[in-house]
Amino acid sequence: MVSRVITSTVIGIEAYKILVEVDLIQSIPAVIIVGLPDTAVSEAKERVRSAIKNSGFSFPNKKVVVNLAPADIRKEGTNYDLPIAMGILAGDGVVDENLIRNTAFLGELSLDGSLRAVNGILPIVSGLKDLNIEQVVVPGENAKEAALVPDVKVLCADTLSDVVKHFCTIPEERKELETCEVDIEDYLNEYTTTHYEFDFKDIKGQIKAKKALEIAAAGGHNILLSGPPGSGKTLLSKSFASILPPLELEEAIELTKIYSVSGLLHSDSPLINKRPFRAVHHTASAVGIIGGGSRPKPGEITLAHRGVLFLDEIVEFPRQVLEVLRQPLEDGEVVISRAQTSIKYPADFILLGAMNPCPCGYLGDSQKQCTCSEFQIQRYRSRLSGPLLDRIDIQIEVPRLTPEELLNTKVKAESSSEVRKRVVKARKIQAERYKDYPIFTNSQLNAELIKVFCKLDDNSETLLKTAISRFNLSGRSYDRILKLARTIADLEESVNIESSHIAQALQYRNFVENSVV
Repeated sequence: MVSRVITSTVIGIEAYKILVEVDLIQSIPAVIIVGLPDTAVSEAKERVRSAIKNSGFSFPNKKVVVNLAPADIRKEGTNYDLPIAMGILAGDGVVDENLIRNTAFLGELSLDGSLRAVNGILPIVSGLKDLNIEQVVVPGENAKEAALVPDVKVLCADTLSDVVKHFCTIPEERKELETCEVDIEDYLNEYTTTHYEFDFKDIKGQIKAKKALEIAAAGGHNILLSGPPGSGKTLLSKSFASILPPLELEEAIELTKIYSVSGLLHSDSPLINKRPFRAVHHTASAVGIIGGGSRPKPGEITLAHRGVLFLDEIVEFPRQVLEVLRQPLEDGEVVISRAQTSIKYPADFILLGAMNPCPCGYLGDSQKQCTCSEFQIQRYRSRLSGPLLDRIDIQIEVPRLTPEELLNTKVKAESSSEVRKRVVKARKIQAERYKDYPIFTNSQLNAELIKVFCKLDDNSETLLKTAISRFNLSGRSYDRILKLARTIADLEESVNIESSHIAQALQYRNFVENSVV
């Protein structure tokens, strides 16, 4: 008789149901695994054999054939160990197959029979719920993560023996597994107690740059800071994380799925409860940033989803690496295509870049003379292509601090918590406005929605028409100015976009429009 056990696999961040079929045949003892397994799955037979024996059960002295169906999906990872073991024990009469009929099993087995955590539990359990699976059995380290999915009974176990006792054929010997439950709101509320290393109150001067960062955080806009060395670009950028709004539940679940698949979740903190801030070194490869590999994995832009991707000294990145950002910045997702599969990862992030205005760093500086030639400046700035710059909503110059600003200790700068309150208020306005649409922020508006939510009065139209003629704005620049103006209006709690909002939005485009590129 063939025994069947339910499990699952993840492709991208989507779960697919896998049926583990086990047949015990009277033949020369052997274990054969079929169904397109990778090396880790093929090696499961040795782990399973030792785990069953060391858990106090006998391994069948028969030929064991394990089929992982459907056979056209490649099976990767170690989460098949437990379901294979349960299938073998069900076929041998140790486990009651009727009890495991609507239960999914996930987990890696140690040689001594203990269970180890596996990656991708949250997207797997979420996918199994959609397939009407009533309960899942997971390793204890994965239990809190699995319990984030409502309406699914999560049974946690530390050893194979514990799992077998719960589903054994002899009622008198059964021992119930512990059910894991969590309050997801508790993990979300932990954000309010988070302390940041960098705070706006520690930054002297730079009022304009701080305002630009506030607008970027409120509307999810991309931003580029340019200024001489020591002007505070990096400190401003690192403080940006402290004014980002808390994650909504839907965003937190989506982000947690990504980090679960990537193996970056901590067992004690199963939910990502604050927006990611990914600082990438300029030696990073295109695959490292975009994602991919022979077995495609999420890259930095996906790990920065719903958060920030920070590229310090952005012009030092190879141009090929920067150019691959163009499509994700426009679409909010990245598609990684391989010969046998195509995987889509979400990548809706804020791009935060910092750069010097020229190779020596002192072009336009009030204290030091620039030593670069016009050709050197042009070649330096051309590393950022026009199409990429066109996708950056805010470009702001960060000047050198004056001696008075550096020595001024009496004036207290506004703290990040105060700025964040205004950002959160603006985000709530956007959430209410877009509650019937699949977007969260103004930066996600498409051309059709811009017409609906970014209407202009006559004065604003006249001002924008003048700007289009003077700066030769592209259609994309025009849309981004409107979205930026919409955010500025939201921060001022203005229902309509006014000419002052358009004028302010245009000021944040001056760097790009006047750059030598």
